Amino acid sequence: MTSGSPTSGVGRVIAGRYLLLHRLGSGGMGHVWLAHDQRLACEVALKEIVFRDPAEAGQEREARVARARAEARHAAGLRGHPHVVTVHDVLEHEGLPWIVMEYVAGAVDLRDLVARRGPLAPAECARIGLAVLDALTAGHERGVLHRDVKPANILLAPDRAGAPYGRVLLTDYGISVQPGGGEPRYTLASALVGTAGYLAPERAGGGPPTPAADLFSLGCTLYHAVEGRGPFERESPLAELTAVVTDEPRPPLRAGALEPVLRALLVKDPVRRIAAPEAESALARIVTPHGDGAVRTQTDLGSQPHWAAASALPPVTGRRRRTRPRALDAVVAGGLGLVLALGGVWSALADRAEGSAGTAAAPYGEIVGLTRPLRDGDCVLADWPGPRFTGTPRLALDPTCRDKAPDGQVMGFVEAASAEEAGQVAAARCEEVTREDRERLADVRGFAVVPTRAGFEAAGRRAACLVLGGHGPVYGPLGGHRRLGAAFADTATMQRRDCLDARSNRDVRLASCEGSYDEQVLGFTRLDAGLTLTQARTRSDAACARDVAPADYGFDPSVYEAGSWTSEGSWNSGTHFVVCTVRKQNGGTMGGDEP
Repeated sequence: MTSGSPTSGVGRVIAGRYLLLHRLGSGGMGHVWLAHDQRLACEVALKEIVFRDPAEAGQEREARVARARAEARHAAGLRGHPHVVTVHDVLEHEGLPWIVMEYVAGAVDLRDLVARRGPLAPAECARIGLAVLDALTAGHERGVLHRDVKPANILLAPDRAGAPYGRVLLTDYGISVQPGGGEPRYTLASALVGTAGYLAPERAGGGPPTPAADLFSLGCTLYHAVEGRGPFERESPLAELTAVVTDEPRPPLRAGALEPVLRALLVKDPVRRIAAPEAESALARIVTPHGDGAVRTQTDLGSQPHWAAASALPPVTGRRRRTRPRALDAVVAGGLGLVLALGGVWSALADRAEGSAGTAAAPYGEIVGLTRPLRDGDCVLADWPGPRFTGTPRLALDPTCRDKAPDGQVMGFVEAASAEEAGQVAAARCEEVTREDRERLADVRGFAVVPTRAGFEAAGRRAACLVLGGHGPVYGPLGGHRRLGAAFADTATMQRRDCLDARSNRDVRLASCEGSYDEQVLGFTRLDAGLTLTQARTRSDAACARDVAPADYGFDPSVYEAGSWTSEGSWNSGTHFVVCTVRKQNGGTMGGDEP
């Protein structure tokens, strides 16, 4: 009987000891089961080798069985490492090996987490990267190379303190290798071992596995975590392999301070690629608390330009053809962020610094400086002490939400029993409160403004949840605070699925999607930073047709085409992003029956 037959399912007892309860997942090597150890009365995970057809079993049996034994041996050599799934035993049942592993309750792999909840915050990615790097380094010191670092092989699980993703574990040493360790190679010399979009270019070219190759894969993994897709993601594995070797990674959109680390890890030449100690230091600087004693996640180290409020609002502009707008351009007021999720919220603990305890007259402390509590829909100006999102900004109000190029807006609140509780929970809860708005906008970040002890009552016993432009002002109201018929001063306030009434190249207004309209926003893309705004306006339609194709959203390509908008304010912030739309090819209006 071969493994994988119907009798290998739920209720089967393996080696007279392990009762299979249900399947946890499947991979290239086989299935992973939750099992009950009847001898020790505890739950374990069992990895089963599966041959899906008899021909494969005959040809590859020896190699895959040997790989399973090697996986158990290599992982067992790292037993006790806090970031490696523990292997307890390897046993044989009906002629095939089963690996007995630690069962990690409540775990989710990084790929599934990003798919369900969206890209992670740069600081959260850095924390995960440090843990995985620690595990890889421990293996490298023993001469063990992982060779398949990817999001699906990183588990996030609750830690002892109850943080839902506090524990980070590297798993699946199924294709790991120990060069020079006397082990037979059970793969053909011409075979590529690993996952296409995460394989180092030297490995794709047939070179030997090295620690540097694992670091390249780690860079791809962290890029996926912070961007929501891999740096070389293409339509097929072959195209991904080609991209790994010949193409530069897509410029990251949300990486912030993580971007220099990603660039260093993704250097194609392994000799020039960043080494583990330097990568560790770089990642640690992103997550290390500031010296003032406040635990603040540092997700921007000053690599982005500091914005200056414009004296006049730059217009949304574009091109016009026939009697309807067709190649309309305009830009997003910062960079395409599709959001910073899982902790992408900043906590403004105004009373943390000496001398800033504040009073009821300054509910958020002297540093923030506001003399009244924030209200829903308040537009704010943010004066940062250094680069954006570094330190605590001084806030001022823009009553018109337009005249002073507002930096952001209050989009919700988090209530708390005390100022201390607000300081502990506001960042995470504001992240949830503002998630929907942030996911629809191109380049924004969250910020939790927490009252001081003295100002807690005056602030209404709650923290304010802001949405701020990621790299510059937002130039107007956001989300539900916008009015139908209002003209866009800049593309920063355009969001996914907005319906647009394009009256001219410089006059575009928010329209109801239930009536007639000219275009609908589908998403965003980024153009080369070296382009001028004039050049961008000639290339933006083609970029949107390539990166945010209307056909991908259900629009018939024989009827609809891609459009785009750019704007001067967003371009001047240095982010170079484009709002991508869909419109009728004949210039006609669209309506509520569209896809």
